[in-house]
Amino acid sequence: MKIEIWSDVACPWCYIGKRRFETALAAFPHRDSVEVQWRSYQLDPTLPEHYDGTELDYLSTRKGMAPAQVSQMFEHVAAQAKGEGLNYRFDAVVVANSFTAHRLIHLAAAHGKQDAAKERLLSDHFEHGKDIGSQEYLTALGLDLGLDAGDLAELFSTDTYADAVRNDFAEARALGISGVPFFVIDRKFGLSGAQPAGTFTAALEQAWQDSHPLVMVGAGAEAADATTDSRAESGACGPDGCPV
Repeated sequence: MKIEIWSDVACPWCYIGKRRFETALAAFPHRDSVEVQWRSYQLDPTLPEHYDGTELDYLSTRKGMAPAQVSQMFEHVAAQAKGEGLNYRFDAVVVANSFTAHRLIHLAAAHGKQDAAKERLLSDHFEHGKDIGSQEYLTALGLDLGLDAGDLAELFSTDTYADAVRNDFAEARALGISGVPFFVIDRKFGLSGAQPAGTFTAALEQAWQDSHPLVMVGAGAEAADATTDSRAESGACGPDGCPV
């Protein structure tokens, strides 16, 4: 079973959704048969590489929200994050364009480090005030993940993985995704938002049953209507009792 998750590093609900999804996946009996792929999405691709202002300034001026409304939203989201063991610090968030960070995630994926890169970027952005648009920070993160210094240097001197990131954007549009996080299971089931862990659990179970339907085998397979005669032949009990 394959699960693709469209997400932005600069999306606070995406980190909360990641934690809730992970809670459900950890308890899923077939978790070892689940492949998770992070796909790129940008909430605001028009952001400059670095924005001269706070997160509150950004949402207030560029999104047209009243400062008091933004502060109230921060409190609500931080409380939700705390419930998942996350310590959001919106006052320390560095507002920056996330495109290069998405390219780094693709590079990490090529070396089996995609989830680790996604986790670090989200945590560093929302909990530790790191600049996700900084070449110095992204290089240090890549080295921490064990990525090759030459590959990291190439990331900043060329447009490596830029097409892969844009392809993720295009697929999101084709699927009708207009907000993140967005979870797609086997390209059949979709979940929008940071749903409760129980909702993810139900989706995982439904998708697994859909891709692994129960197939009747044995002597009673032809008699799927479970009549008395067929139960007697197969040694099965029914509402009227058990055959002897």
